[in-house]
Formats: sequence, C-alpha cells, structure tokens
Amino acid sequence: MGRKSKKNRLYSRDQGGELRYYADLRDFADVGGGREAMCPRGSQRATTDDLLAQQLLADRIRELEARRRRKQRGEPLEEAALPGYAAEHLTAKARSGNVTEQWLEAAEAHLLAGIEFFCNGGRPVAKTTDGEPILAGVSTRELSSIGVEEVEKYVAWLSERPNRKGGSLSPSSQRKYLNSLSNLFRRAIGQQRVGVGHNPVSALMDKPQDGEGRGEAGWLEVPDAALLLESARVYRPRREDIAMPFVHPLLASFLLTGGRPSEVLGLEVGDVSFTRRTVTFRPNKWRRLKTGMSHRSVTLWPQLEEILSEYLGSDVAPPTDGLLFPSVKGTGMITDVRKMIDNVAVSVGWKRGEVRPYAFRHTYTAARLQTIDHGAPVAQYTVAKELGHGGDALIKRVYGHLGTVRHRSAHVEYRVEQHQESLAPRLRLIRADAA
Repeated sequence: MGRKSKKNRLYSRDQGGELRYYADLRDFADVGGGREAMCPRGSQRATTDDLLAQQLLADRIRELEARRRRKQRGEPLEEAALPGYAAEHLTAKARSGNVTEQWLEAAEAHLLAGIEFFCNGGRPVAKTTDGEPILAGVSTRELSSIGVEEVEKYVAWLSERPNRKGGSLSPSSQRKYLNSLSNLFRRAIGQQRVGVGHNPVSALMDKPQDGEGRGEAGWLEVPDAALLLESARVYRPRREDIAMPFVHPLLASFLLTGGRPSEVLGLEVGDVSFTRRTVTFRPNKWRRLKTGMSHRSVTLWPQLEEILSEYLGSDVAPPTDGLLFPSVKGTGMITDVRKMIDNVAVSVGWKRGEVRPYAFRHTYTAARLQTIDHGAPVAQYTVAKELGHGGDALIKRVYGHLGTVRHRSAHVEYRVEQHQESLAPRLRLIRADAA
C-alpha cells in the first residue's frame, strides 16, 4: 500500500504497475463512508490521475457531509435525484409486472420532459439514432429541491409544449405528465428518499383539468356508423397478402361492444359465446385490463353475432385457442389499426385521421342509450357497467352523446337498410368502387 496523506485521506495502490487512488473515509462510517476507490463517472476502476482523485474525494466528502447533516435533522440519508431516480423508478415499475409496455413508454416520455425542464433548462435532451435519450451531459437535480412553485412553472411550460399534431398539449395531456411525476415522488416517499409528504405535484392547488378547453369527443351518428361498417364489408385492400383479412368483423366488434381499443384487439376466440350470446373482456397473456371493473361481459348483439359467425366459419378464421384478430405478421396482438381505419373511412368521405378507435366507444354509448331494456329506456348505470366503469359519471360527462337521429330499438345495430334515404348517394359511391 502506498503512503496515505492525513490532509486529504488519499492513498494509492500499485495495481499492474499503475498507481490507483483510494480514500479512507471511515470517519464518515455513520453515514456510509469507508475505504473507497476513487472511480471516475462511468468507470468501475480507481483513477490513476492524482488531480482527478483529489476532485473526486472532495465531491465525496461534500456528499457525506450533506448526508450527516440530513441525519442530524432526521431526514433521509440518501437523496433521490433526477434523472437517475427516474430510471430506477421505471425499472421497478417494469419488474412489478403491473403495468403494460405502452404505460412504461408513456411514463418514460413524461419523465423525460420533467428532466428537460428541471435538469436541462427546458432544452430537449439529445437522443441516439435508436431514439434513446443521452443523459450523460444532463445535470442532476435532487427531488427534495423541487417545490410547488417550480411545478407550477413546469405546468406553464407543458402548456406550450408541442404535441404530435402540431398544436400544444391539452390540459388532459398535461395532467398525464403530472401524474407520472407524482407517481415518482410517491415511490421516493415510500423509500424514504425524500421527506414524508414531499410531493409538490399533490400539493399543487390548480392542476390542469381533464377535458378543459376541449369540445365534445369525436363519435359517429348511427347512420354514419352504418355507412362505415358497410364500407368495411366491401373494402378490398390493394395488397391482400399483407392486409388484415378481418376488417369488417373487427370494426363491427369495436362498434357493437363499446370496448376500449386494446380490449377489442386482445379478444380471444373463446371470449365470444354464441350459446350465451356474450362477449367477455378478461385479462389474458396479450394484454391486461385497465381496472378491476373492466372484467365484464356485454351482449353479443344480433348484428355482431351474424358477422362473427360468418368470420369464424370462413377460411381466414383464427385458431380456436388464439386471438380473435391476430396479427397477420404472426407477432401476436395488433396494437395499431389507425391506418386500416383511414383506408376504410376515406372511401366514404372522411379525412385521414378523422375517425379514430375511441370514437367507436363513444358511438356505441350513444347508440346504446337509445335502446330499450326490458320495455323501458336503458339505465345509464347499465351502459356504464358495459363500458367497464364503476358508475355513470363518465357517461354523463364524456361518453353520452345526443345525436340528431334518435330512435328506440331493442338492439344496438348499424344497418344501412334502415337509413337508405339519407345514405343513398354515399352508398352508391362505395358500392361502385367495390364493383
């Protein structure tokens, strides 16, 4: 062992002909100090540079002194800092198995925005060619130093952040960014990495409200839904070898169950019961459900029964123990059907991007609210349970729509034969294209 300096605690060891530097920090043993290698950032070996070793030692002493002060104040010994703790948090979430890959990707994007604001002066973080963030040059920031006032500034910054459509983030999107940050603070509190109750997001008085500044959600009137379904029935893709062979039954399942996009895309053949006339949404290996209330059975309406019966009896029917709508690439569950919907919708006058999967959930709700249940208008609570909600508040506030075409029926259905007069010009157009 080389000589140890009492002044700076450094000492060196000869390792393979090189002197590598270590430090004796046992006088900080009460807060984790000991004999430690002076390793530069990103290295697992002690440095051979005397000046760098002295700088590393000074940094380590400051860290241990800060820990000792926190101990004296009764605060957590080990702080949590962005962006390192964000990675730790996401890793723990992934290991728990309680979240989906989609959730993790969204949370990572939300926390990266927080790192840009709190650690990088609001500047975008550079990324690799594979899209991975490069955090080497980004400053760290202790979570305990982030207060309510700064989170308020973060909300203002988010309100001007561009979205993928060329506009700015909506209040509901801003709320999702805040939720991800709040979730990180909750973990830090539980691990005693910040003081009890230190969650500046929860303490924020005025949070962006879901739906604030937004108009009514997109949905289709019953005649329009019937037209779209007819367009799907006669739709012929340009490349049948790579196209989905179940466009019509898939859109029918969206429109006639009210399921969330992932719920419908994750249906298995066994979830459809022609005997009980039900479609059951349950968790499986392909996807989880959003909440405990999401495990439910909905009525297999006559129109959907006809369409699925024909589909499952055809040459393109999936295996009985697999997905109802499997990926044509053989990779499991389909995750994005927007392009397919666009191809069907543009043939009857909609623009690309104008009809999206969640519009079908709203459409089903509006149509279902017009049906008769045991001789009386269906209860909103009944419809809410079919959507997988715990109560009817969202039906009243979000999903319930009053269309211009209203009629009471025993079934949810979208049949073009019932709207021939209003749809005639557009029907001739799609049938001419199909011919």
